[in-house]
Amino acid sequence: MGEPLSTRWFDGRSPRGRAVQLRVEGDELVLEPLDAERAEPPRRYRLREVRWPERRTHGQRQTELPDGGLIQHADAGGWDAWWAAQGLRESWVVGWQQSWRAATAAAVGAVVVLLASWFWGVPLASQFVAQRLPVALDERIGRDGLAQLDRALLKPTRLDEARRQAIERRWRAFVERAHPEGDAPAWRLSFRHAPELGPNALALPGGQMIVTDQLVELLHDRPDALTGVLAHELGHVRHRDGLDMLVRASLLSAIVGVVFGDASGFIASVPAALLTQSYSRDVERRADAYAAERLDRAGLSPAVMVTLFERLATARKDKDRDAGGVLPIALASHPADEDRIRFFREWTPGR
Repeated sequence: MGEPLSTRWFDGRSPRGRAVQLRVEGDELVLEPLDAERAEPPRRYRLREVRWPERRTHGQRQTELPDGGLIQHADAGGWDAWWAAQGLRESWVVGWQQSWRAATAAAVGAVVVLLASWFWGVPLASQFVAQRLPVALDERIGRDGLAQLDRALLKPTRLDEARRQAIERRWRAFVERAHPEGDAPAWRLSFRHAPELGPNALALPGGQMIVTDQLVELLHDRPDALTGVLAHELGHVRHRDGLDMLVRASLLSAIVGVVFGDASGFIASVPAALLTQSYSRDVERRADAYAAERLDRAGLSPAVMVTLFERLATARKDKDRDAGGVLPIALASHPADEDRIRFFREWTPGR
């Protein structure tokens, strides 16, 4: 048994602290009140039931007792010296916290875990989750996303009804030829005037496919190229890429919230995430491959897509701006590098 420690005790019923002495006897903590005005027998607590304070550089030490009482000791160094004299030992967690080597290793480990989650864990998890969410949710997100776009960027189409119907008839016939098994994903084609987006097309969750008037005009003499654009967007619909992107953004925001202690912000930002995130290169390649395969099955050459990229590049030069920079999920936001052009020009079945 070591020397006793004089300190203050709050019994959990009265706000007034009382002077006490602490000592350790065997596996018990003995608390002996020192009030001169009233005699009271010592209180005994099993050591394993006492919630001991963690050693810190600054601040007083507070010990929680199993009966709701609290010990407060202002002299942190005095408490730590008394604690050590009793032969008590800190947990390995506290020891790690007090070691700069362990803290550094933990920080490095946390960074490694975060990076692994960011680059591998979250993409795998988002794909798993997105493919298992109900289609009704997919459709609702698509409707909400389109409504938000209509308020922010899109305007009613200026194409006459006959022209829109002709494009949709041609597209519907293509889908039937490209999916002879009848396994085409559900889609809904919409036209919008979008001077800020320029020639563009995009697919939202739930099969919402949007074509801008500007893209229709850009490819007015190359309807097969417009069909190829829609086939690319149908690839995003097929693989539920929009929902996957939304789930991924939510997971990443949740991780950031957990790390920095505030997970509330991402909840409110979910509707906007769909409109501010961009597809990865792998997702774009997959949509390109889908478009090429379906064009070939429908009797069209995948090389028709080259016209799109060439004309988009010319449109950007003429206007001295990126026609698709406003909305990252739109097709024109992905620059047509030589690899993509070569892919469609040289595509062969089974590639």
